[in-house]
Amino acid sequence: MLDFEVIKENYGQIVQTLSTLTDRPVDIMAVTKNQPVEAINYAINELGISYIGENRVQELLSKYDRIEFPKDRKVNVHLIGSLQTNKVKYIIDKVDMIESVDSVRLAREIDMRAEKAHRIMDVLVEVNIGEEEQKGGVIPGELYDFLYEISTFEHIKVRGLMTIAPKTDDNTKKFEYFCKTYQYFIDISEKNIHNICMDVLSMGMSGSFTQAVKAGSTRIRMGTALFGERK
Repeated sequence: MLDFEVIKENYGQIVQTLSTLTDRPVDIMAVTKNQPVEAINYAINELGISYIGENRVQELLSKYDRIEFPKDRKVNVHLIGSLQTNKVKYIIDKVDMIESVDSVRLAREIDMRAEKAHRIMDVLVEVNIGEEEQKGGVIPGELYDFLYEISTFEHIKVRGLMTIAPKTDDNTKKFEYFCKTYQYFIDISEKNIHNICMDVLSMGMSGSFTQAVKAGSTRIRMGTALFGERK
């Protein structure tokens, strides 16, 4: 049984923590993986959450028509998990941003599908900042070439970077990984690459958002910290 009061309390704690970390605005994204639609609707309509992020295409599709979008403000739906090219067509008209672009092949498919849908899709480039073999994302040494190549696609708009730091209990290490990503974010911004607009830096999850915000994150992805442990 859902305990909405716990979700409300968790959200208040996140907001309070953010207020102690920074004066600048930081988007709070509700990560909805394995969460019931009732919890999502509560986060949107009672807590005022404006960003929801789903990891899996199939799960997003199963929930989408039951999400209660308010009429008086925009709620942004993002795909934040790994995305296969053959599934882009199913979400191209349902999401506002794809946060996990990590290959030219995927970027090309999004561009093609977006053109057919008569829209421009906002995307983030996922950076594998720890250069982990088992993890998706563009490794730092290939990031600039990658950005220049996908900047030619006119139906996607690169809005920034996303990263997931390697798992570690060492908060100093987390902070270092996030600082490294932030430096790429700033360096790319200064290059003024065509079709590349660095205004979103999505990094930091339930166990690492304090280090991410200190390092410069503009968007944190809250799952467990907001909804509690997944069932």
